[in-house]
Amino acid sequence: MPSNLLFPEDLLTDERIVHDHEAVYSRLPQQHEFRLIDAITHLDHDAGQAIAYRDIAPDQWWCRGHIPGKPIYPGVLMLESAAQLAAFMERYHDPSFKGFVGYGGVDDCKFRRTVEPTCRFWILANRLEARARRIICRCQGVVDGTLVFEATVTGLLIA
Repeated sequence: MPSNLLFPEDLLTDERIVHDHEAVYSRLPQQHEFRLIDAITHLDHDAGQAIAYRDIAPDQWWCRGHIPGKPIYPGVLMLESAAQLAAFMERYHDPSFKGFVGYGGVDDCKFRRTVEPTCRFWILANRLEARARRIICRCQGVVDGTLVFEATVTGLLIA
């Protein structure tokens, strides 16, 4: 049985962009095809909450090969989007940190629906734990109000 959404659905709106694409990647090292967040619309570091989105279009680099004739947004890219949101949340809180947040693990991952162009893919992150060298977030992906994936993502702060 799918989980409930981490946050109320009315928070999934682009009416209030708090960090645009360039602001996100001024704090994250990913470049080119691996810039997987278009904007962050909600960020509350004290509460450990963040919401972002990625517009999935039919001209994106992965469409040609995954899957020809019926492109499906790869699950690993869904997870990478979630990890980037969690990393941004941590980096935004401590901009003096000069390293990066790398993958430490993924647990309890379930893909519940396919994500196909053209849609807006929402990414939700709720911090469960933050320590000196580790962050753990419960993350979800949502399209049109429907949960498409969920996972617990662990990030390691790498100097």
